[in-house]
Amino acid sequence: METNYLNDVKSQFEYYKSVGEKTFNQLDENELFWQYNTASNSIAVIVNHLWGNMKSRWTNFLTSDGEKEWRNRDLEFESVIETEEEFYKKWNDGWQCLFMALNSINKNNFYTTIYIRNQAHTTVDAINRQLAHYSYHIGQITYIGRMIKGDDWVSLTIPKGKSSEFNATKFSKGKHDGHFSDDLKT
Repeated sequence: METNYLNDVKSQFEYYKSVGEKTFNQLDENELFWQYNTASNSIAVIVNHLWGNMKSRWTNFLTSDGEKEWRNRDLEFESVIETEEEFYKKWNDGWQCLFMALNSINKNNFYTTIYIRNQAHTTVDAINRQLAHYSYHIGQITYIGRMIKGDDWVSLTIPKGKSSEFNATKFSKGKHDGHFSDDLKT
């Protein structure tokens, strides 16, 4: 069960990472920093927050509290990323930290109690908490990208008005084992 869960959750994280990247690929550098208004976050601000959260939660995942003393969460919501290069560096650094931590989990440490802000979690709860958190923010990233691109947006999932066509293709293949992320690949 531990191995199946870890493989499945890695697949889910990879899927959401790819959704973010497919959004970035449709945008130019200026669009990564665009804000709807001064009270809204740009994609770059959301990436900065994801990076800060990932570094805090996944560094020494099994041995230290997920809310590190060195984290400055409030600064994560400021426009501190200044270039596209820095944007991608933080994006990749956060995900690398996450996947390294997930790869360190095995049957011998799977049942370790994980603390986040001094609150105990099972390993599964701690991982699921982050999966939900990251998918929430990647949804925001995608929505902002779609607002920016308007009619030029290329759908990342099932295009509007194409559900029947998509389902016909999927059902024509018969039942198969697969992950959620596989369902949206064409």
